[in-house]
Amino acid sequence: MKKNAGDISIGLVSVSDRAYEGSYPDLGIPALKDWLACAITSPYWLETRLIPDDKEQIEKTLHELVDEDRCSLILTTGGTGPARRDQTPDATLAVGTREMPGFAERMRQISLHFVPTAILSRQVAVICERPDHAALILNLPGRPAAIRQTLEGVRDKNGTLTEPGIFTAIPYCIELIGGPTIETNETVCKAWRPSKDPS
Repeated sequence: MKKNAGDISIGLVSVSDRAYEGSYPDLGIPALKDWLACAITSPYWLETRLIPDDKEQIEKTLHELVDEDRCSLILTTGGTGPARRDQTPDATLAVGTREMPGFAERMRQISLHFVPTAILSRQVAVICERPDHAALILNLPGRPAAIRQTLEGVRDKNGTLTEPGIFTAIPYCIELIGGPTIETNETVCKAWRPSKDPS
């Protein structure tokens, strides 16, 4: 598949020592790919990386995705807990030029509907700015179910969305930092944008 001008480039980074070493298959990137395929209706391009939980390696990878691959959105999965090897938030903050705390707050709020240990998460979100380009970088959980819940939101037993996930705000954020338009499948995730009606 060929990338076209105007397609949004999205970086997917799975941070896991054991998956990187081959001890078990990576589940993070497949989960992200599956959800994005259902949620995004506009053309997009994926850049994927599976890396160990090493701060320097994470920083290097994020810089490459911003500078070389021109990603406007980067989603990481894994390495966000309090364990000493969990370095993803620290590396993300080192790369970012501005923090976006509302995303991290919302992710923990959503996760608390499912697990009380959500308060242990150190997930962060930042904007990484360059003179002619910017990217939104978000740390997501490691479990596939938690990835979907965080992005999509909370649904009741009938499948009705009761609380929106973080992806609702992502397309508008990308536009505000100069990135391309992302259209979504509203049955999965309705992107919010301000009304054009001045009243």
